[in-house]
Amino acid sequence: MWEYTDKVREHFLNPRNVGEIPEADAVGEVGSLACGDALKLYIKLDDSKERIVDAKFQTFGCASAIASSSALTEIIKGKTLDEALATTNQEIADFLGGLPEEKMHCSVMGQEALEVAIAKYRGGPVPTHHDHHEEMEPGEVVCKCFGLTDTFLRKVIAANKLTTAEQVTHFTKAGGGCGGCIPRIKELIDEVLGTQSKEVRKKPEKLTNLRKMQLIQETLEKDVRPMLWADGGDLELVDISGNEVQIAFRKACAGCASSGNTAKFVELKLRELVADDIVVQEVEG
Repeated sequence: MWEYTDKVREHFLNPRNVGEIPEADAVGEVGSLACGDALKLYIKLDDSKERIVDAKFQTFGCASAIASSSALTEIIKGKTLDEALATTNQEIADFLGGLPEEKMHCSVMGQEALEVAIAKYRGGPVPTHHDHHEEMEPGEVVCKCFGLTDTFLRKVIAANKLTTAEQVTHFTKAGGGCGGCIPRIKELIDEVLGTQSKEVRKKPEKLTNLRKMQLIQETLEKDVRPMLWADGGDLELVDISGNEVQIAFRKACAGCASSGNTAKFVELKLRELVADDIVVQEVEG
């Protein structure tokens, strides 16, 4: 089971602002029932047509989709349209105290419905990502299963600093259908990261022991653990002594037949990002 925060549970069990607004000023629909996730967002504006005075939603989706939509409607009430548009899926996740990465696409969907509603209201071109019946957002469709364009994927990759195709699937569902677009997603990540950071994280030249320890911890947190979480596993840093790093596997990784390979993978990651001489030892924690 996913690890949900109390706040996610609370918004799932008692979602705010469910339903429709009959005289809504703007309505945004994303997703399709065919892919199991659909969200309809209704927005009511004040008399000056600037501020959002009410927002309601209807969704067919999992706990995270309901909680994310509930959070989004709470966040955007009282904001101007432009302020609401600036809401990021990360804010929605933070409002809920965090979402499992595999469920981040639920928070992206809310952000998307909001964009569609406001674009329609303003009479501009409507960005569509999932729905095949309207004109597509300019860009080439990368994920045919969910109708996602490269323009949209680039935006999500950049905004959330995604580095693996798996993360992109968690955030947008792209690649989660037939998987045929995974190679293209990897190219997009390279393009975005290439433009974003020419200063690729490279190994620092000379490390003090303290800095090495910090880097090892950072690498495990940022680069290693999220990959294990995807498979329901985890690891704990037990000790660092010189270039020896002792780790213990937890949850699904503990006692797993491939944990030896996983230790190897951790070692490679640390050698790539911290120092060439790191040795990883698996211990019974």
